[in-house]
Amino acid sequence: MYRISELAALVGLSRTALLYYEKLNLISGDRMANGYRVYTDKDLQQVRLIQQLQSGGLTLAQCKSCLDSKLDKSVLQSRYTALENEIQQKQQSLALLASLLGKKSSKPWHESLSEIAPDAHLDWLKVQGYDEKQALRIKWLSKDMNEHDKYMQDFMAVFETLESWGPNSEQDTTKAFNLLPHSPQHILEIGCGNGNSTILLARLSQAHISATDNEQSALDRLQAKITQHNLGGRVSTKCVSMTQLGDDPEKVDVMWAEASAYVMGVENALSQWKPRLRANGTLVFSDLVWLTATPSDDSIAHWKSDYPDMQNVATRMKQIQQAGYQLVDTFTVSEQAWSSYYEPLQERLNELAPRMKNAPAFIDIQHEVDLYRRRLGEFGYQFFIAQRS
Repeated sequence: MYRISELAALVGLSRTALLYYEKLNLISGDRMANGYRVYTDKDLQQVRLIQQLQSGGLTLAQCKSCLDSKLDKSVLQSRYTALENEIQQKQQSLALLASLLGKKSSKPWHESLSEIAPDAHLDWLKVQGYDEKQALRIKWLSKDMNEHDKYMQDFMAVFETLESWGPNSEQDTTKAFNLLPHSPQHILEIGCGNGNSTILLARLSQAHISATDNEQSALDRLQAKITQHNLGGRVSTKCVSMTQLGDDPEKVDVMWAEASAYVMGVENALSQWKPRLRANGTLVFSDLVWLTATPSDDSIAHWKSDYPDMQNVATRMKQIQQAGYQLVDTFTVSEQAWSSYYEPLQERLNELAPRMKNAPAFIDIQHEVDLYRRRLGEFGYQFFIAQRS
């Protein structure tokens, strides 16, 4: 026989809890002549059985049902499903905390944020101490704060010797230039990279060209070309973020952005760059778009990760109009633009494969080259020539 205080000590419950058990008829105590309530070994075992059932997440009412009759499998299944969901949520929470603590890759989390909250994601990275250039590279390239430095070291090792850092061709740039509705006096180029288009634009026009990029090494290579072609009087370079261009009060005739507007988001670019254009000024940009309504699963998976805001041509045209521009013309860049970029890139990858083939940056770049070979035509770069209304 156990007094209530003794039973409570044995099962690790309070006196109040045991009295509640008794009220629910889960245990049955007897009052002795001296006024003490006492319980039997049967009550002790009953409480321990209930505690085992409760460890599965059952309520006291559900425990009582299990004790009074055969197991209700539907009740157990409901609790099982709920517990499975709780475990999954807690595993996701654990994985997130592990990635933020540097215990594992944070890539899945960054990829998810880039899709559902791209601006908030970028702002948060800046709060964590990354400058804008680093934050953008985490967002678009490494997608992993914990391995970012090594990733970028390998990424730049692949591209440092390449002339083109993206699909482009003189044919397409010339075609876009010839579609301008006016002859420009001042061109602001955004994301000029190594300056292939910059030098061509200088040949095609007499305009002053302000070439901007946030990668100083690329601008250094462009500066050497400017000197080589004696263009120092007409072409200048500036290392600046494209997100800061709208703050400059100087107006230009043309803003030129080949394969760069995606970095800040096309809709943001249309809005934030517009104040830099003179009345009837023209924005020329190229953007990666879907060229089919039924892309393959591997294309969708790749670009959902690498460019979550990728759209079709009709959507971009609508966004251009809504932002206060009149579309002058649009066309898809040639296959030559792709081959002139990816063929030298594959040669570079082949050269580096013996020592870099297991590096995440190398694997990501090779995957994109392989996708280009299999699926080009499902996606492609599209030039848009849009005049400020």
